[in-house]
Amino acid sequence: MDESTATAALGALAQATRLAAFRTLIEAGQGGLAAGELAETLGTPHNTLSSHLAILARAGLVRSRREGRSVRYAVDSAGVRGLLRFLVGDCCNGRPEMCAPLPLILARGGCC
Repeated sequence: MDESTATAALGALAQATRLAAFRTLIEAGQGGLAAGELAETLGTPHNTLSSHLAILARAGLVRSRREGRSVRYAVDSAGVRGLLRFLVGDCCNGRPEMCAPLPLILARGGCC
């Protein structure tokens, strides 16, 4: 991930509703949540949440898939790993084993 992409991702997370949505999707795991379920969980109007999710998707942090008449959102694991690698890739002067457990989580494919 380059600096411009990382800046966009961090900017997307720098808003309370988007951060809450992202954290809720992290907790939900790879199956994610239907947009309506996520809106209800967060107490956010559907149309407002849709705008926030679009920003997170453009930043490469969430992905969506249509399931019948609803849209399901989940964390984009590759995007999250890329951001984390950008942030801590040079941790401990290039010796990630010294900075456990985060680099170990990233090395084995992450939590998501």
